[in-house]
Parts: sequence; C-alpha cells; structure tokens
Amino acid sequence: MNVINVKEKFGLFNDHWSPRILGELNGQLVKLAKLKDDFVWHSHENEDEFFMVMKGSLVMEFRDRKEIVNEGEIIIVPKGVEHNPHTLNGEEVWVMLFEPAATKHTGEVAFERAVENQEWI
Repeated sequence: MNVINVKEKFGLFNDHWSPRILGELNGQLVKLAKLKDDFVWHSHENEDEFFMVMKGSLVMEFRDRKEIVNEGEIIIVPKGVEHNPHTLNGEEVWVMLFEPAATKHTGEVAFERAVENQEWI
C-alpha cells in the first residue's frame, strides 16, 4: 500500500507500444504505455479494455467509426470488438490501461511489436 506517482513512472521508459505494469487489483492489471503513430487491428475475444488518456489525444478506430479520446477522457473497448489504436501527426500519447491479467497485447494477431512479457515498474 504505497502511493504511486504516475507521472514519475511515465518518466522511467521511452519506448512506444510496450505497456508497463503498474499494479494489480482483482485480477486486473493497471498498465502505462506511451503510444506513437500506428499499431495494428486486433481484438480480445474474452477481455474488455479500459484506456484513459493521460497526455495527448488517442484515435481509437473501429471498423465502422473513429473516436478521438482526449486527455482526461476514457474509452472502454468491449471484448470481441476489433479496434486499432493510433495517434495523429507523430504525437506521443500517454495512456493508463486496465485489463485482465490474461489479456494478450494484440489478442491473437501476430505482430512484430506485440509484447508478451510486460515489465513491472
């Protein structure tokens, strides 16, 4: 039961699309990630994902629409929904994620930037 300074934790890493685990509660992992440019279309068959934008603006693309998630806003992607998170104009975006511990980074999609063993910070 220690206070965690989220801003300090973001300062511990610089790579993009490589979530870091901040904590765990009730089988959910709390993660931080820095995002930049494009990622990959994917879905999570059994898990919902919670994204909170801490800095910048995230584009969450769905097959039928796009949502812009600005700093201080959240979006929850329901299980089974194909999505493609990305950023605009080379902007770096900081997000906090909540997802079940069993969630694979890119679901069942093989992708060179998928991270299987995410680090704790």
